[in-house]
Amino acid sequence: MNDTLFSDVRRIAADVLAQPVDRITADGTRDSIPGWDSLAHVNLVLALEQHFDVQFLPEEMMEMLTIELVALLVEEKLAARSTGGRA
Repeated sequence: MNDTLFSDVRRIAADVLAQPVDRITADGTRDSIPGWDSLAHVNLVLALEQHFDVQFLPEEMMEMLTIELVALLVEEKLAARSTGGRA
């Protein structure tokens, strides 16, 4: 995974969840990060879509169980866009 992309995802998650960036780790989940409830999850998805200019399907939003999975999904979307495919 691209370190810059992961750092961007961490920063966005920290902003949305009102947490310090160092609290947002790759294995962070809804249970381990305070404030990551269903409303915050929607806000996180919207912030990611706006920042990276991508769109997530409802099924993909349900797969965002850890910060690492969120970053991997963003990376997949960006790679598909750059190759002209659709993720």
